[in-house]
Amino acid sequence: MDSRAVRWWTSQAAVIVAPPVLVLVLLGLLIPPARFWLLLPALIIAVPGIAYMLVMPRWRFRVHRWEITDGAVYASSGWIWQKWRVAPMSRIQTVDTLRGPLQQIFGLAGVTVTTASAAGAIKINGLDQALAADLVERLTARTQHTPGDAT
Repeated sequence: MDSRAVRWWTSQAAVIVAPPVLVLVLLGLLIPPARFWLLLPALIIAVPGIAYMLVMPRWRFRVHRWEITDGAVYASSGWIWQKWRVAPMSRIQTVDTLRGPLQQIFGLAGVTVTTASAAGAIKINGLDQALAADLVERLTARTQHTPGDAT
């Protein structure tokens, strides 16, 4: 993972937490009779939201890992329950790149490795855009030279 991923994940969390808090605070300031009943939920959302914004990105950066070998793609993720996924090259069907608006601002991208697995695709997020493009190119080349039918 690129260290900029911490700022990206923090920004994502802020986009989720900030709007309801700001609306409730604004309404609480504009409607004096309902001030308490509007500011209380704002506080109830803001406190855990701020804790989430401070803890989640750093924790996520510490536990998310990935590796590519000649035979497989490995990815580790999860905050409390750690998940270790392995996709053999012969099972890879598609390799995609994703760059959302916030990722583009931070110069990041994600790579999705789709396999024939019922567990779903392997997602590697928080990569530098150039690294993600290189990763997709390398995986595509390796899977083309790997025998198997990806089913």
